Amino acid sequence: MKRDVIVLKQIPKGITAAKGFRAAGLHCGVKRTKKDMALVVSEIPGSAAGVFTQNRVKGAPVIVCQERVKGGSLQAILVVSGNANACTGKKGLENAYELTRMTARGLGIPEEVVAASCTGVIGVQLPMDVIASGIHQIAAAVSEDGHDDAAEAIMTTDTITKQIAFEVEIGGCTVRIGGMAKGSGMIHPNMATMLAFITTDAAISPPVLQVALSAAVDKSFNMISVDGDTSTNDSVLVIANGMSGCPEITLDTPEFEAFSAALDAVCVELAKMIVRDGEGASKLIEVNVTGARTDQDAAVVAKAIAASNLVKTAVFGEDANWGRIVCAAGYSGAEIDPDCISVKIGSIKMCENGEALAFDEALAKEILREQDVVIQVDLHLGEGRARVWTCDLTYDYVKINASYRS
Repeated sequence: MKRDVIVLKQIPKGITAAKGFRAAGLHCGVKRTKKDMALVVSEIPGSAAGVFTQNRVKGAPVIVCQERVKGGSLQAILVVSGNANACTGKKGLENAYELTRMTARGLGIPEEVVAASCTGVIGVQLPMDVIASGIHQIAAAVSEDGHDDAAEAIMTTDTITKQIAFEVEIGGCTVRIGGMAKGSGMIHPNMATMLAFITTDAAISPPVLQVALSAAVDKSFNMISVDGDTSTNDSVLVIANGMSGCPEITLDTPEFEAFSAALDAVCVELAKMIVRDGEGASKLIEVNVTGARTDQDAAVVAKAIAASNLVKTAVFGEDANWGRIVCAAGYSGAEIDPDCISVKIGSIKMCENGEALAFDEALAKEILREQDVVIQVDLHLGEGRARVWTCDLTYDYVKINASYRS
């Protein structure tokens, strides 16, 4: 049976693009001067889904968010940047719950439909007095035009805001999905030091939304790497309020396929923005692996190449050192045959059947000078494929992280 073509249209407003969502961002005093508090609110409670860090050391807000997502419904998300509220003990956990209580009071909604996320320095208690004042202000400030301020307020070492929204036709009805994210350092597959918040006016149950989100994260946020570090506070949260007026989306239907395509697009674009803004980064690197025995093997190889400091520094130095790529594939743990592997950087094939090919070094340097660099590896063993995004490793990465707390 021929499937309908899914057409996505990019639209403005990011986190407030979907019907019924408002947002705001402001400075409350956690940071010295920059915006440090964001709030996203739906007019009505919606279905909730989330994916969280796999680090065994979890920030207190992650624990609270996991509990709220299990409840199946969210209406508001508060985000505090500048302080992770991680490794803060019982007091930190109580403060995380208090964030949701104060937000609920400010909005006049139940505490159980409020989630709170934090990002920033680990091991420092939240300044609850200044946060309380900020919540009082921000609850009254949310609007449909608050997306830019909210996206700015969740940043830490980010240099740019990260937001995107798409519109998709589902069964003759328009659904919107928008999101914002933060992340620049401590980025690695299996979630990174990143936060992402997504809103949609689709009607979809929590279990079905969770299926779509988990699949989207596996294609996006779990396929990026900046520096190989995974943080304590990584979270992706979605609220679906159903205000589009479209029929409820169910599993294994063309409607679910269309919704998933739009959700995938939002997550992939946000993930790429995170990598492009990697701490000190000057280039976005896309690693495509094909010809693996399985998709899982392809992902293992792609992640090994993307996480290799030797590969990342070679790209920064505009050195077409393809041997580092083959080396990373070899130690990845996936099944490979060294005599079958081929490597391309951009349009130039440098290795075939495991052996070097003559190529134009000057042209290779020009390709590596571009802001977007594509590495292609074909294992010639099967149909498995995977795609991972990373960035180059530069001098500035060390400078940024040597003085993070100051």
